[in-house]
Amino acid sequence: MLPRATTGEDYTITYSREPGDLMRLDQYRNVDFERGRSALTEALWLLCSALLVASWVPGSRHRVWLLRLFGAKIGRGVVIKPRVQVKFPWRLHIGDYSWIGEGVWVDNLAEVTVGRHCCISQGVYFCTGTHDWSKETFDLGVRPIVLEDRVWLAARSSVAPGATIREGAVLTLGSMATGELAAWHVFQGIPARPVRERHRPASE
Repeated sequence: MLPRATTGEDYTITYSREPGDLMRLDQYRNVDFERGRSALTEALWLLCSALLVASWVPGSRHRVWLLRLFGAKIGRGVVIKPRVQVKFPWRLHIGDYSWIGEGVWVDNLAEVTVGRHCCISQGVYFCTGTHDWSKETFDLGVRPIVLEDRVWLAARSSVAPGATIREGAVLTLGSMATGELAAWHVFQGIPARPVRERHRPASE
């Protein structure tokens, strides 16, 4: 919707609108959203995360240990690089031998599941939440994200709420995954579309 009129003096913008089509953030409520842990646990996680997970301090073992302590399910041989942000560790599952690169942001209001032998490159963003902008109350909605085994998300790519990325799929640099990405294909663009098929191994 485009502005109908503006005034330079007080920076007021007036919009033409239809009933129910303008967000009223003062009406926003998310009382139905379950955070999954107490306010105290969440506060402790924010503190520990800032000091030891989202910080520049090198090392992976202490990150894996701390995430597990706060409820994440993390498999064997997982590598987690510095400056990784995880909203709710109790809603994170990472399979064996997967890598989580620097600056990855797991904004997991809903469950995020990463399979085995997955590579999540630098700056990838997992987004599980959205809002209904057609309602004045701007209602929150959350949907889980699932990555099957051997998925590669290239640097600065993003994954939308409710996306499922099937085994062996590749999401290229800066692309955005929505819906379901087919197994053993390379995807590119916003939203990502298949650009070629990958070789599918005969057996593991």
